[in-house]
Amino acid sequence: MAGFRTFLKSGHAPTLFASFLYFDFCFAVWVLNGAMAPFISEAFGLSAAQKGFMISVPILAGAFMRFPLGILAQYIGRKNAALVEMSLIMLALAFGYLFISSYDHVLAMGVLLGIAGASFGVALSLGSGWFPPQHKGLAMGIAGAGNSGTVLAVLFAPPLAQAYGWQTVYGLAGLCMLLPFAVMVIFAKEPPDNEHQTLREHISCLFEKDGWAFSLIYIVTFGGFIGLASFLPTYFHDQFGVTKIEAGQLTMLATLMGSAVRVVGGYISDRVGGINTLSGVLVLTSVSLLLCGLAGGSLTTTTLLFMLCFAALGAGNGALFQLVPLRWPLSTAVAGSMIGEVGALGGGFIPNAMGLSKQYLGSYFWGFAAFAILSIGMLFMLRMMQVRWTRTWAEKGGRARATTAAAGGQGPVAATIR
Repeated sequence: MAGFRTFLKSGHAPTLFASFLYFDFCFAVWVLNGAMAPFISEAFGLSAAQKGFMISVPILAGAFMRFPLGILAQYIGRKNAALVEMSLIMLALAFGYLFISSYDHVLAMGVLLGIAGASFGVALSLGSGWFPPQHKGLAMGIAGAGNSGTVLAVLFAPPLAQAYGWQTVYGLAGLCMLLPFAVMVIFAKEPPDNEHQTLREHISCLFEKDGWAFSLIYIVTFGGFIGLASFLPTYFHDQFGVTKIEAGQLTMLATLMGSAVRVVGGYISDRVGGINTLSGVLVLTSVSLLLCGLAGGSLTTTTLLFMLCFAALGAGNGALFQLVPLRWPLSTAVAGSMIGEVGALGGGFIPNAMGLSKQYLGSYFWGFAAFAILSIGMLFMLRMMQVRWTRTWAEKGGRARATTAAAGGQGPVAATIR
């Protein structure tokens, strides 16, 4: 407890809380269509492939919107960028409440929900910006635990949709966004860890091997989290015949594990290193995904395996973003947004792979298997890259070095790894 108090005193706790709340509510909005997918699918008589595509649209849209928001945050500040984004989200949810009446409208709404998915890089950078390097992993883990917004969506959206209609849920969500907006205005303060840089300097991580390596690993850890979290209500409902509300509750059990363990992942990574933590995460993810695909006849076993899988993915998200501020100490928001953008694209892979596997091969197994194989591939890549990482900008295993700052927002040897 004393250690946690020391951690809080080392930064600005109100800003960290505001960042968590902002990300939490944005994440809930982002996955609304996934949480209500059984209702929407029933309303429009969708096929398995159409369900998968509908669920993937907000994920893909959010991925593409992350990097522009990160750039905006560099120019107007992360707090102001967050307020602009939340204002747009409330307008988008008003559109959903007033105008949705067809499958095409749902797809258009999915694009608008993607605005909420853009919050990731800004939320984590804003929340951790006041904290020193040795505590950034935990700070990012706490801010990133806002992906627990998935829990809010799958727990509350189905019963509200059943009671008042799924379109009404958009309107209620818009009203709820007023809370994080107010907290951000009152309590958050712009961190001092920002420099005025050229656009070329801002996007330099796009031209480095490290940036793409992080992004590909994040396809597994975060892409797996958001993709599975969005698809599980449909999977539980279709595979096991549970009610729409029960499907949301079962999904909540799994996603809650991932959200809680994200903080633990950041904390462990500060001590044993993000590289070591990610290695274990990728092994556990691939094994649990294969077992989930093979356990399709048992609801209890499947639920427990999903809880294990989400715990691994959550820890992996915390571990990866313990490494990001070490590699890009002065441009964490943009680097995080770029990595988050590519990583979130992986979330669009899972719903589509599951839907196509079910429709054309008669089973969801091959969707699970494809993502498990991807996890193993990323593990091999990580082990090759870590040799150079621990010689340049990180200690053995991926821990923070005594000095991490570097001119121009780059790691100390950026020029050697482009």
